[in-house]
Amino acid sequence: MEECIFCKIVAGTIPSRKVYEDERVLAFDDIHPMAPVHVIIIPKRHWATLMDVDSAGMADLQAMMAAGQEVARLKKVDQRGFRVVINCNKEGGQVVWHLHMHLLGGLRLKDGLA
Repeated sequence: MEECIFCKIVAGTIPSRKVYEDERVLAFDDIHPMAPVHVIIIPKRHWATLMDVDSAGMADLQAMMAAGQEVARLKKVDQRGFRVVINCNKEGGQVVWHLHMHLLGGLRLKDGLA
C-alpha cells in the first residue's frame, strides 16, 4: 500500500481538500473534476477493487454510501440530484487501485456511460 496515492492521502502525506471524514472513510474534492461537484469517497482501509471487498469489508461499503449522502448535503446537491459511480478494474475505467466512489453533481448529467 506504500505506493497507493489514496493510502497516502489517508495518511496525510499527500494533501487533499477534505469534504468529509469519519473513522472509516475520507471524502475529498477531485483534482480533475468532471462536474462542478466531483468528490472522491474512499475507505480508509485499502481494498484494491470492489471485487476484493469481503464480508468483513461490507461495513466500509456501507460507510461509503452514508458518506455519499452527507457529502451530497454538504455540497448542496442532495435535492437537485447527483450520481455515484464505482469503477471496477481496467475495463470498468478504474485507474487508481484503491476502492473509491465518485460523487458527481451540480449540473444535469446525461444518460448513458460516464
